[in-house]
Order: sequence, then structure tokens, then C-alpha cells
Amino acid sequence: MADHKNYDSEFCGNLPLNQINVIQDYGYLLALKLPGLEIIQVSTNLPGMLGSDLHDLIDKPLQQVLDPKEISKLEDRLSRSIPTKAPLTIHVNDQVMDLLVHHRKDHVILELERKINDDRIFNSVFEEIRFAIDHIEQCQSIEETTKVAVSEIRKITGFDGVMMYQFDQDWNGTVVAEEKAAGMDNYLGLTFPASDVPKQARELYLKNPYRLIPDRNYQAIRLHPVVNPVTRSFTDLSTCNIRGVAGVHLEYLENMNVTASMSIRVIHHGKLWGLIACHHQTKKYLSLEKCSVCDLFSSAISAKIESLIHLQGAEIETILQKDQTALITQVYSKDDLIAGLIGDDNLNIATLFSADSAVLINDDKLYWQGSPFNEDFLHDLVLWLQTQNENKLFYSDRLPLLFEEAKAFAEDACGIIAFPIDAERGDYAICFRKEYKKEISWGGDPNQAINFEPDGKKYHPRNSFRLWEETIHYTSKPWRNEELAVADAMRAFIYEYQTRKKIF
Repeated sequence: MADHKNYDSEFCGNLPLNQINVIQDYGYLLALKLPGLEIIQVSTNLPGMLGSDLHDLIDKPLQQVLDPKEISKLEDRLSRSIPTKAPLTIHVNDQVMDLLVHHRKDHVILELERKINDDRIFNSVFEEIRFAIDHIEQCQSIEETTKVAVSEIRKITGFDGVMMYQFDQDWNGTVVAEEKAAGMDNYLGLTFPASDVPKQARELYLKNPYRLIPDRNYQAIRLHPVVNPVTRSFTDLSTCNIRGVAGVHLEYLENMNVTASMSIRVIHHGKLWGLIACHHQTKKYLSLEKCSVCDLFSSAISAKIESLIHLQGAEIETILQKDQTALITQVYSKDDLIAGLIGDDNLNIATLFSADSAVLINDDKLYWQGSPFNEDFLHDLVLWLQTQNENKLFYSDRLPLLFEEAKAFAEDACGIIAFPIDAERGDYAICFRKEYKKEISWGGDPNQAINFEPDGKKYHPRNSFRLWEETIHYTSKPWRNEELAVADAMRAFIYEYQTRKKIF
């Protein structure tokens, strides 16, 4: 038996992944001081491409490195107030490069990759993107959307395997759709602990729509000088595609038998909803053109999922508000809060919130809807509630993990919504949900997600992703956001109703 655990890693979540100070070897980087565009920092592979000496580049105006025509293109891009991930094509010596511009407060970062020309004309690229987006827009459910998204991303990118994770409230990610080449491990339905995509990495996906690692065995390219002379710290590479990769993640990919990977974000209401993980068994580089397509597709998938969630929530909200109105009407028609809230088996505060039971405590008297609980437990619960958010709604789907005495009554009281009627006097209306024993099929033992060496500093990811099953106890089915919104409105109604009764 297992309690509900939070597998998010504070340790991994605090690592400065955006200041790793190295880049992957498929690109080049320059940092320029504003407004004069003097070179203040470069990746150590850049001199070889330019045919220059490393030390000669520092403090040199960019105008002495690029042709005036290319400088003009760059200055035009810099003059635009809206940052963009759209690549800019420039010529560096005899080489054609794709350039990304990253604005900072007092300097600018240029990220360069060699341009890949696959001789495809615009019409064929547009048709491919348009078809994929149209396919997504026609989906009628989130499940269908995830399956189509995975299929279309695999067609566009050519990766051996593509799967989509959906994050839960604790940031564990469950694989909800998957397409794999023969011989690759399948993870559909498995859950991966939050530490696999820790807080710091999740935050970076809010800045960057995708993350490409063409070869986990890449040669790390350092920056020179080590410290950015403008910021006097490591350079912030949070928006850079070629940003280096933490060693623990490279080891993680090796343990998954993956050489190349790409992760594409799915956003809902400005937060990370899920990730599309693309894996390849050998090296695989994607041009900036294809990466831009994935960026666009990420937006289309996010918009579709947001639309479906909104539609689903609107339908639930409509039903809840209808039932709430009926319940309030019932209170007024009976002219009694207790009789109105819990006096009817078909319409009461428990049925409104899909709860299994409810209790109303008023003047030390208990009024039940559903099976009654131990009175001593309820008395202790009220005392504990009074120490929480007095006069505010309290809710949880894991009460026994917050309130120790509730473990003895976990079968009937894992979920709780508590409405203060008069918190100071101990008067509450409380809805309970029963325990929901959740069976989780993990991709490897989540307790072994991070393994430290004896020195307590070096660490490694788990080396097995085989099925590891666990039963989660002491939790109920979670309260929906729509339910909590209606619950807060009911709290306000209960308070107002009782206040009027006292006055009149």
C-alpha cells in the first residue's frame, strides 16, 4: 500500500538549466553588446567557421565580420519590437546560415545553424502543414486529438517514435497516445514521475516551444569568455535551441535506447498541459524549417485542446449552475438553510458536488445527508478546519494526508469541501468524497527516479522503464475547477443567507 507521493524533484528543479554555458555542436552562438553590436561572447567553434582567431573576435564590431547587406537584415530584425522565432537567412563568408535573434535587456544573442535546403517549394510545405492542422481541427475529443497529433508529428518529422504525455496535478506525465517503429519499447498508458521533466525544465518550455537534441553524444561547445561581460554572469540561454543538455538527461536518453530526441510543448491557459516526445534510435537533425513547422503545429494542438477543455468545462458549468440555482431556490422555499441544503434526497449539497455524503454543523448539532461519521472525528475536523483558512472555502482530494485523524475514516472521507457558515462558532457545511484507490502503471520505479552517488552530489536517472505498478491510497476523485467555482459561490450564498437571518 502506498500513500499519495509527490515525485517532483526540488533538487532537479533548482538546477540552472538556462545557464549551462555550453551549446550543442550543430550550431554557433554570438552575444552582442547593444547598441553598437560589438561581439562580447562567442561559442568556441565559431572562429573555425569564420576563419578567425578566438581572441580577435571579442570586442570586434559585427560590421567587421558580416557584409553590410547582412548587417542591414539583422538591424531590421532588431528594430522590430515583437520577438520572433522566425529564422533569418544570412550569408557568412560563403556559407548560408539560418539565424535566430534572442533579445535581452542590454545585449542580443545570435544563434546560427547551417541552412538545410531540401529543394521543397513553399506550396508543398504549406500543403503538408495545412493538411495536418485541418486534421487536428476536425477532432471531436481530446483522445482523438492526441492520437492525430502524434501521427501527424511523426509524418512531418520522421522520428522512429512519437508519444504524448499529459501532466496531472502533481506533474507526473501519462502517455496518452503513441506511435512507434517496430522493436521500440511501448509506453502507452504508463506514467512517468514529475522528476523526469522537473520544474526548471517545464518553465523553459514556456519560453521555447520545442527542444531538439540531434545527437546525445554531441561534443559540448563552450562559450568564450566564460562570463558574459555585460551581465557579469553566465549567459541566459533559455530561449536558444542549441542550448547544451544536462548530463543526467543525456544518460536518461541512453537508458531509453534513444540517440536523438525532440520535445514539443502543449499549452493550456498559459501552463504546460503536456509534451509530445519524439525519439530516434540513431542521430537525427531537423532543419529550422521543420522545427518551425513543429512550432506552428504545437500552437494548433494547444489551441484545439484548449477549445475542447473549454467546451467540456462549459457544459459541466451549465449543469452545475442549473443545479445550484435549484438548490438555492429550495433553501428559500423552505425558509430554512438546513432543510434546504440537506433535507432532500434528490437535490442537496452532496448531489450538487457529486459527493458521497454531507454534514451540516450548526449550534453543535449534526445534520446528515448520507451515512453519518464518528462525532468525535467531526469535532476534531472542525477544530482543525478553524486553523486553516477561516471564513474561506477549504477543499482537498487527499484529506488524510493533511489531517492525520482522517486516515481512520479514509474509506469515506478522502475528498472534502468545507463551507464555513460561522467558522468562529464551528458551524460548517461539509461535503465528503470516498477514497478512490488509483492504480498507476509507472514507467519504472518512481522511487528510483534519481539515484545519488555516495558523495551526495553526482546523481543518475533510473536505468529501467519497465512496468512498475502502484496503488495510491488516501485520495478521492479530484474536484473540478468548475465545481470549485460553484462551491465558492455557494459559500458566499450560505454566509449571506445566515447573516440576513441574524439581522432580521
